[in-house]
Amino acid sequence: MDLKVTIGGWVVGFLVGITGMGGGLIMTPLMIFVFGVSPSIAVGTDLVYSSITKLFGAMQHWRQQTIRFSIVKLLALGSVPGALLGVSILDALRRVFSANDFQHIISDGLGITYLGLTGWMVWNMVRKRNAENDVSIRAAYARDPGRQKRHTVLLGFVGGMLVGLTSVGSGTVFMAALLVMYPLPAAQLVGTDILQAVIVTGTAGLAHAAIGNVNIHMVLQLLLGSIPGILMGSRISKKIPDAAIRFCILMLLMGTSMQMLGVL
Repeated sequence: MDLKVTIGGWVVGFLVGITGMGGGLIMTPLMIFVFGVSPSIAVGTDLVYSSITKLFGAMQHWRQQTIRFSIVKLLALGSVPGALLGVSILDALRRVFSANDFQHIISDGLGITYLGLTGWMVWNMVRKRNAENDVSIRAAYARDPGRQKRHTVLLGFVGGMLVGLTSVGSGTVFMAALLVMYPLPAAQLVGTDILQAVIVTGTAGLAHAAIGNVNIHMVLQLLLGSIPGILMGSRISKKIPDAAIRFCILMLLMGTSMQMLGVL
C-alpha cells in the first residue's frame, strides 16, 4: 500500500467535508503530477473515488439536517444527463484520436477548465463584496419561482457535463452558483452540494468505468484516507471559516492550470 496516496485521500476528503468543493480540483492533478497517473485514468478514478467519499459526507450532513432535498432533485434532473453526455463526448474523442493525442487533449482541456474555474472563483470572491447584486437576483427568483427552478436544472446540466468531461466542477461550480441563487446558511449549501455531487460523480464514474478509465486499486487506497477525512471535515463544517482554504485551492488551481498548459 502506498501511504502517500492514502494521506492525499485524507487531505482532499477533509477539504471537501468543510467546503463542499475542491475534490476534483486537487485530486486529479495530484494523481497526474504526484502519483504519475495518465490524465484519462485520473479523471475516471477521481470520479469513482469522489462519489464514494462524498456519500459518507452526505450521510453526515443528512444526520445534521443540512441538506435541501428539493434543490438536489432539481440539480439531478440536469446533472445526470449532462454527466452522461460529457463522458460520451470524451469516449468519442478517444475513438478519433491516437492514445498520445487523446491524453494531450485531456491535459489541455483540464488546464483550460482550471483557468476558467480560477476566474470563476476570483469573480465569486469579488462578488461577495457587493451583496446588492445577490439580493436583486434572489428578489427576481422570489417573484418567479419557476425561473429559479429552470435555472437550477440548467446549472445541473452544465455542471454535470463539465464533471463528465474533466471530473471537476461538482463542488466549485455548483457552490458558487448556489450561493447566488439560494439565501441559505453555508452549512446547508455545503450539505446540498455534497449530496448532488454523489449523484453526478457516481453517474459519471460508472460511465468512465464502463470505458476502462478507472484504477480500482488506487480508488481503494484513496478511500482509506478520504472517508475519515470527509467525516471529520463535515462534522466541523459549521465551525471553521473556509476563506483561507478556498484561497489555497485557488492558488493550487492556478498553478496546476499553468502546468497543464505547459506554461510552467
